[in-house]
Amino acid sequence: MGQQQLLLIILVTIIVGIATVVAINTFSSAANSANVDAARQDALSIAAAAQQYYMKPQALGGGNQDFTNIDFTKISGVAVTTASTTTQAYNDNGSYDISAATGDNFTLDVYPASCYSGNGFHGSCDSGSDVSSLTAIVRADSIAWQ
Repeated sequence: MGQQQLLLIILVTIIVGIATVVAINTFSSAANSANVDAARQDALSIAAAAQQYYMKPQALGGGNQDFTNIDFTKISGVAVTTASTTTQAYNDNGSYDISAATGDNFTLDVYPASCYSGNGFHGSCDSGSDVSSLTAIVRADSIAWQ
């Protein structure tokens, strides 16, 4: 009877160990997914603020229907900190880069924090996140994810 109980305890310990590993992996995946969703939401807020800038007349501090000179100092109402240049910004959810700004659109590159480490603008991807970056083309009336 003692050997059966010992084998049962070992079996239960192995099953609990496997269940713990599975739970940790599931939690990690969910946390990474939540961070990517938060970074995507920030990107949508940045795009909406940029579209507002685009529509506003130049006399009121807007772009006068032109994205050419857009940067984070001209976009209001978005909770980000400007990085080394005014076209780069970051927050707890990730870092954001405005590039390829033309008269009617610009590119917004998003780097979720679950993949990139360190404070400030993105560094090297160091985690198992499925998404290392997101790219959106922002136009006056739409946003297209690449």
